[in-house]
Order: sequence, then structure tokens, then C-alpha cells
Amino acid sequence: MDQLFSKWQPTALSLLRFMSGLLLMQHGTAKLFGFPSLPMFADLNVASLVGMAGIIELVGGALLVIGLFTRAAAFIASGMTAVAYFMVHAPQNFMPIVNGGELAALYCFVFFYLVFAGGGPVSLDRMIGDKG
Repeated sequence: MDQLFSKWQPTALSLLRFMSGLLLMQHGTAKLFGFPSLPMFADLNVASLVGMAGIIELVGGALLVIGLFTRAAAFIASGMTAVAYFMVHAPQNFMPIVNGGELAALYCFVFFYLVFAGGGPVSLDRMIGDKG
């Protein structure tokens, strides 16, 4: 059974990278393009912290989806989600289950993992020769 799981591990890494990027990117599209439309982002100033986060989410998410500059994009996304947790969620209550910060905390550690694991076999990084 171990061999079966080991065989698919690299592909699962690429799938984790792809889906994490898509999920992050939707935060950016909601903030910057109003899609999907969320009332809290209706009058967003792009020059604000939330607007800058939207740019990181959109660009970083897109890079993660295609697996280009994976480690750098994941590093920046990990830092951005850590800042989001500590600036937005933790001041309410440090416990993620109480402050609604589970997603930010989980994103932070998934992206941090991708910094070290790379994009996997199904990525532009791999196609252009970066074996990481």
C-alpha cells in the first residue's frame, strides 16, 4: 500500500499547489474585480492593505496555479496570510476556531510547505528546468 501512495505523492503535490492557488486567486478576484461580488469589498481602495493583499492573492494565486516561480510565490503568499492572521484575526482572540482565522492559518502553512516542496512534476517550473 505504501508504494501506491508513494507513487502518487508527486502528482498530489502538484494538485495541492494548483488547488491552493485557485482558492487564493478567488480572494484576489473578489477584491479587485468584484467577482464573486462580496459587499465587504464593494468600495475597496486598491492602495489599501486589503487592496495590496488582493494583488498578492491574484498574482500569487495565478503563479501557483501554473506552477511558475512556485517557491517565491508561495513564500510571499505564506507571509501575506500570516500577516492577515495576526493583523485581522488574532487581535479578536488568538484561537483560530474562535476568531475565524482557520483559513488564513492553514493557507500560511500550506504555502510555507510549497516553499520547500516546490511545484511538483506538473508545473511550468519543472518544464523550464527548475527541478524544485
